[in-house]
Amino acid sequence: MTSQEIDKLLEQLNKEIEGIQPDDEKGQELLLELSADIRELLERAEAKQAPSSMMKRLETSIEHFEVTHPDLTSVLSSLFNILSNAGI
Repeated sequence: MTSQEIDKLLEQLNKEIEGIQPDDEKGQELLLELSADIRELLERAEAKQAPSSMMKRLETSIEHFEVTHPDLTSVLSSLFNILSNAGI
């Protein structure tokens, strides 16, 4: 996957996150943290290296939103797989 495709996926994920109003405090916290991570990755486009804490938050978010927000979970899973396959 090219860096342009990764940027597009990150932008799609950001739009998904902006459209969600979680019902619980943990969900709100996870979305805020992921939004910050996405902004950081987009700003550091040349590095394309996710911090390990982001990978853990991605995993936690996938588990948390799996049932309530399947579209978000799908995008999160794609991003997680891409970053994992890239060795990040």
